[in-house]
Amino acid sequence: MGEDVKAPCFLNSKTKPSVIQYREMSDGTAFCPGPVSRRSFLEVGGTACGLGLSGLLEAQAKNAAPGVSGKDTSVIFVWLPGGPPHMEMYDMKPQAPSEYRGQFMPIKTNVPGMEVCELFPRHAKIADKYNIIRSIHHGFADHGGGHKRFLTGHKPATPTGTLNNTPCVGSMASAVLDDKRDTKGLPNYVVMGNGRVNSVDTFAFGSAYLGSHTHPYRISADPSLPNFKVDDVSLDRAMTDRLGDRNTLLKGFDNFRRDVDTSGLLGTMDVFNRKAMEMMTSSTVREAFDITQEKDAVRERFAMHPWGQQAILARRLVERGVPWVTVVMENPYGVGGIPWLKEGVYNWDSHAVNCHIFKDAKVRFPLYDQVITAMIEDLYARGLDKRVLLVVTGEFGRTPRLNVRSGSRTKVDQPGRDHWPRAMSMLVSGGGMRTGQIIGATNSKGEEPVQRAMTPNDLWATVYQHLGVDYTHEFPDHAGRPMPILPFGDPIPELAPVT
Repeated sequence: MGEDVKAPCFLNSKTKPSVIQYREMSDGTAFCPGPVSRRSFLEVGGTACGLGLSGLLEAQAKNAAPGVSGKDTSVIFVWLPGGPPHMEMYDMKPQAPSEYRGQFMPIKTNVPGMEVCELFPRHAKIADKYNIIRSIHHGFADHGGGHKRFLTGHKPATPTGTLNNTPCVGSMASAVLDDKRDTKGLPNYVVMGNGRVNSVDTFAFGSAYLGSHTHPYRISADPSLPNFKVDDVSLDRAMTDRLGDRNTLLKGFDNFRRDVDTSGLLGTMDVFNRKAMEMMTSSTVREAFDITQEKDAVRERFAMHPWGQQAILARRLVERGVPWVTVVMENPYGVGGIPWLKEGVYNWDSHAVNCHIFKDAKVRFPLYDQVITAMIEDLYARGLDKRVLLVVTGEFGRTPRLNVRSGSRTKVDQPGRDHWPRAMSMLVSGGGMRTGQIIGATNSKGEEPVQRAMTPNDLWATVYQHLGVDYTHEFPDHAGRPMPILPFGDPIPELAPVT
């Protein structure tokens, strides 16, 4: 099925790209390990009132779209770039042939019939508080194409590269929800991760034709460090007062400016200035990012590691009304007391040339187990489980059949799995839904769905519905053509809120 496409392949940061052949929705074995190149961090140089706020804030050129239900709901989206191995995590096949099943065994959970990897003992204790989806699939086996296909709900114009031609789901939600939620100066769309989140193009987080005003506010600082601070919100009281006085003065020129402005430019700058001022002067903003307010026991429960502390910040933000927060959990090594593993890989791209998949998992999985379960338990303990929807996924799964290759660092043969968009697993929790469910199933070798086959669009229709966003609403693209938020897809009935 599908058609042959060529995709660039980067074995590591020092090798030159090569071209490989794969068949979309056929073998799914696109071989593309290696890091995405860093891009420079975009700075907004100045505004009409002289502020230097980074990235997020630009003049609003469009009115928000209709379709908001008025519910104060939020999404925490945990992104696992590279492609988590579904056969090692949530869709284990212990009865499959040895070249498929891998080294780990499933363990029982507190939900009869639901099993997870033996390296997820914390998952096993709270399985009644989340659902596992095993049957979402798509047709793009390159990282770039997979990111774009999964994160937009649209078929990308090209199967490679991470520059969006349609907006990321977070930007879509931001465009609809702008000025519809009272976030008290907080941005309505935030992304956290390591330094690679400083560019929206690293993970296909771009806003395409919606414009950069729907880019996320990006945080790459490590909140597990004692000197953690968020740029542009760490002002002392004297500076806050001076900015407040300046804002009052600027308001006195509003009528004159609007009278002489025939282009509408100043009006949009007003929006930019207002949002920048709100962020820089709001006590709510400063308090939301002050992670030291959390009890030590809570912070330790989440892990004193960037993944864990960013997860806490995500909860603090949605708790205060931010509708969409993305946490990128990519590289566990070199931070939080976890040394680099020679057999490990920086992201979830567990090709044999990149890592020994099982040795890497023995480091990566326990940390992941700790952070994700802490997030789930925390949402329920704080009564946020109906208002906040947690989604945890990567762009695709891994090849069901293991392969053995020489590692680029180890120089010895080691096992790994390649790209596989034909089957993947993900976790969802909260959202007021019934939990403790397994939704969908793959065949005996984990190759493709045999029950409840769905696409990423069905997931996003569910997420948009939770936020009160009309996903049939259209935005004009660069050519003025009306483009729906989702071209197709239906909410997943099993994830509907329990009334």
